[in-house]
Amino acid sequence: MAVYLVQHGKSLPKEKDPAKGLSDTGRQETMKIADVAKMYQVPVSKIVHSGKTRAEQTAGIFRDILKKDAPLEQVDGIGPIDDVADLGTRIDPESNIMIVGHLPYMERLVSFLTAGNPDLNVIRFQNSGIVCLDRDENGWYIKWTLNPHIG
Repeated sequence: MAVYLVQHGKSLPKEKDPAKGLSDTGRQETMKIADVAKMYQVPVSKIVHSGKTRAEQTAGIFRDILKKDAPLEQVDGIGPIDDVADLGTRIDPESNIMIVGHLPYMERLVSFLTAGNPDLNVIRFQNSGIVCLDRDENGWYIKWTLNPHIG
């Protein structure tokens, strides 16, 4: 059981799309990562997103590829600059939930959970990438990551 954190896919610039929906590259990279996650049988039970267009589209792609019947919902409190402690203290490590959000929130959430300090730089996310967290008797830890690019 684990929690899967995803930074939304690459988006269009505001000048091209005021809602900043996914670019073609963003869609392709998200589909590529979702396909690999499916191959590894990543067990997602529910997918939540911030409500911003790019996060909702990314979440939808993951649901369509990983588990079409997984609930997909918008949640408050996971915007780019929201306080990570609110969600961080409520995450159930047994939930197999996927959370699709934004920077700097996602990186700060990992730092808060794994190191107890959201201001530490624990990991760098990539657009469309997955960071899998799990928890044992010693606390949260990064179990694996899956990214569109290496290096």
